[in-house]
Order: sequence, then structure tokens, then C-alpha cells
Amino acid sequence: MIHLGGRLVDASAARIDPADRGFLLADGLFETLRVYDGKAFRREAHLARLSAGACVLGLPMPQTGEIGTAIAETLDANRLREASLRITLTRGPGQRGLLPPEEPAPTLMITAYPAAQISLAPMTAHVASIRRNEHSPLAQVKSLAYLDNILALREAGETGCDEALLLNTAGRLASGSRSNVFLVLDGKLATPPLSEGVLAGITRQSVLDIAADAGIETREMPLTMADLARADEVMICNSLLQVRALSRIDKRTLSPGPIAKSLAERYRALTG
Repeated sequence: MIHLGGRLVDASAARIDPADRGFLLADGLFETLRVYDGKAFRREAHLARLSAGACVLGLPMPQTGEIGTAIAETLDANRLREASLRITLTRGPGQRGLLPPEEPAPTLMITAYPAAQISLAPMTAHVASIRRNEHSPLAQVKSLAYLDNILALREAGETGCDEALLLNTAGRLASGSRSNVFLVLDGKLATPPLSEGVLAGITRQSVLDIAADAGIETREMPLTMADLARADEVMICNSLLQVRALSRIDKRTLSPGPIAKSLAERYRALTG
């Protein structure tokens, strides 16, 4: 069962308007949340980011209570306690052409699936040829327009890697195709600032908070390829992967270290 148009419907019977701008033009937003023991982790932070993105796009935002009710109903209908949950919000149907309708009727869809078993195993990454545009307003928005990320991840897969690392137009480290990136440099935890084309990841902020509580010095700073090459540890994070060390970046092998291990364990403890 999924939640669409304000009600629960069987996924096989769900229908999206053929004129929906999310389908035609990627005119919309999404959020992916991890559900632990029936509760959507960091739900309010995800909804705040969704609301901020809606402001950027000029999209009417449903009431937080409405989304919260839809989330609960979707989880209950699918009898899920451990789940991967997605909120999709589009501008809804519109006339032909690029300009949005003057009075949009947004489409809100909530879907949930059984969560994959959480792993702390290291991952591998490839530095993709595709660049992230730090000057685009979409760099700060969880937009449906994800083709750059898809192509980068496909490129990584063709090299036998799990994730793609994206540089921005200045050639500095920005993010993964589906994750935020942290380096350990001289014992300190470093991550690119949002101005480098970085999405304000919910897990990213959790990691910064956990590190501060653990007494690990953190810095948000521009990171170059030279920094990536000299990093003692590299890790990625998102809501579904949690915190994962990288054991290889292209041909360079890394040894997952104590900071990545500590942060991964602390994050897992935070989720209950």
C-alpha cells in the first residue's frame, strides 16, 4: 500500500496524472528516511529540509501534520517497523510548456519498503567524471532531477565500485552520488561546506554532532584532490547507509580507521 492523493491505495492501482510535472519535468522534491522500530528517524529535520526546498521551488508545502499522518498510515498499512520510507512531492499537473501553473495542485506520495539489513562493512568509491554544479540552486535542494547522480553512480559501478565521489566545477570534493563525504586529516574530521555544492544531509549533521560530543575536532572546509589523496580515513554517510568507511578509492587502498569505526558505532547507537 502507498499513500497518494491523501489516501491509501494499492500500489498496483495507483495512478499519476499524465500531466504531472514531477513525471514530465522532475519538478518536485523527495526525502528518504529510515524507520527504526516504527519511528521515522529525524523526521522533523527531513520535513524541514523538504519545506526549505519547497520554498526554493515555489512549491506549496502540505501541512507537517498531514505528512506525519500519511507516514504513520503507510507504515501501519504495510505492517512495517523497520523500513525505508520515501516522501515525494511534485508540483502536480500543469499545462504544456515549462512555466508552472498559477495555482498548482501538488502531488504527495508516501512509499515504504522493508529496510535492508544494516551493514558496517567498508565500501569502495570512484571519483566520477561528472561534476556537481555548486552554483546551481538545486545543489541545496533534494530535487527529483537526479540524472547527474544516476550517471555518476553508473560510472562507479562500471569500475566495480559501490559509490561515486563528485567534484564540483572548481575541481574540489563535493559529495557522493547519494551520500555526504568526510575525511580524517591529521586526526581531525573534515567535510566540504554547503557552499561547495553539498546537500545539507540529515545524517551529515548527525555525524558532525556525534563527533563534537565525542571530542573529535571537526572542520567544514574546501577539500581538494590532494586532501583526498592524503586522508588517513574517508567515510560516507546517508540515512540508509548510516556511516560507512571507504576501503578503496579507485586504485588507492585505505584501511578503515578508528574514527570511522567510532562514528559508525555511535550513529548506530543513536538510532536505537
